[in-house]
Amino acid sequence: MQRSSESLLSRVTQQLYKLERRDWELWTIVSVTGVLSSLAVFAIALPGLFLKNSPVHFEVSISRPLAIGLVVLVALLNTYLIGKRFELRRLREQIISCTLQEQVIEQQSFTDPLTEIYNRRSLDDVAGRFISHARRRKLPLTFLMIDMDKFKDINSRFGHLTGDFVLAEVASLLKQSIRGCDAVIRYGGDEFMILLADTDSEGAQCVVARIGKHVAEWNDTGHVDRLELSLSIGVAEWHDGQTLDEVLDAADRRMYENKSISTGL
Repeated sequence: MQRSSESLLSRVTQQLYKLERRDWELWTIVSVTGVLSSLAVFAIALPGLFLKNSPVHFEVSISRPLAIGLVVLVALLNTYLIGKRFELRRLREQIISCTLQEQVIEQQSFTDPLTEIYNRRSLDDVAGRFISHARRRKLPLTFLMIDMDKFKDINSRFGHLTGDFVLAEVASLLKQSIRGCDAVIRYGGDEFMILLADTDSEGAQCVVARIGKHVAEWNDTGHVDRLELSLSIGVAEWHDGQTLDEVLDAADRRMYENKSISTGL
């Protein structure tokens, strides 16, 4: 996603640069035309204004049709150039507008509409950026795999609308539990994933505790009567040389181990 955004920005920058260059060329033509016209008028008026009493006498004679023709020619040229400048301005606005629309569409394609967090489609790109950062800086990186306990029962007892509400609430709780440099992804269904930058497995336990605290507070507020929300979390620290699938499998296994303990399954 970041690479595609950079590619889009580079393309737009090149297009705007070309428009700016054409704009400067038109400005140059307008300026030169204005200067030449002024010089021509000045040269015609100079003898009559400054050299009237001079022994040197200049006389310039221009027929009416020629004068009118020159005026019309200059007016048409300036009208054409001004029209071109307005056209360039419209093109610039269209490019910026289309760029913003493309960015919105791209962002939407990587965002889960229900929870407003990253979706599964964004996983490879987001995880790739986090792993590249950790490898380049030689810093730890930890994945959390999170699953809602007995989510099917929630849908059965309270209906799918309530189930969607609870999913959105869980996503909000997870976002509240992390820093701005971390990321939350809806992995699928009622499963979520958190990527903790510059954090080892020990540090991840602080985030797990924070999530548990937020879940307990949510249950205390009684958002949904007779609903007790609980989450199972698996922690796996990434190590250089591991693939994304390997670290996800490790987090997934630990999550199901914790689920079997907490739910008795």
